[in-house]
Amino acid sequence: MQASRHDQKLEFILRTAARIFAEKSYHSTSMRDISRATNVSLAGLYHYCRSKEELLFLIQDNCFGRVLERLEQQLGEVKDPVAKLRLFIENHLSFFAANMAEMKVLSHESESLRGDLHVHVSTRKDSYTKLARKILQEVQDSREHQQPVDLTVATYALFGMMNWIYNWYDPQGKLKVHDLAQHLTQLFLGGFAPGLLVEPAGSTMLAQQVENLSIWRGTTT
Repeated sequence: MQASRHDQKLEFILRTAARIFAEKSYHSTSMRDISRATNVSLAGLYHYCRSKEELLFLIQDNCFGRVLERLEQQLGEVKDPVAKLRLFIENHLSFFAANMAEMKVLSHESESLRGDLHVHVSTRKDSYTKLARKILQEVQDSREHQQPVDLTVATYALFGMMNWIYNWYDPQGKLKVHDLAQHLTQLFLGGFAPGLLVEPAGSTMLAQQVENLSIWRGTTT
């Protein structure tokens, strides 16, 4: 029971810290700010984590660990590539719609970690990104007569669609997260106006430019 109370307290601290980091930015937030918001003394905070940087690490590591675990459970024995992609999108959106502050922190503070902490989180990001790319490869391979799209472009486009929701989506609004996932899946798979074709000129240059970017900063595909 004691361990459970410890975990619940740490979860509360992490959620509160994520909200403050999202509002003020990591570098503008002090441990005293978090102490006031959680009503936990500074000494108490340092009992749960050794530093503000470790707090940021725990937020990021916890998020990637949970979203990956949920996804692996849902994928199970699913074989159909499109079904896998639908599950990937819905899992990502449903998790982060319930953790909007954490999503913003992941997007904005990925380079604030250093050393081994940065390496650890980056490894998790890479695993998640490579899984998305693998699913997209399977979807593309299953469409024999479809003109192929560069997988780096496709992967970045997918995460760009999903990760931007923290700027506009209201989880308490009329659009439910399941419906949001369906709309984004439809847009990604079929396009907004699927009958209109875009000339492929310049696609190689675009792919090269995209390779210099990052879905979550510091991530490779």
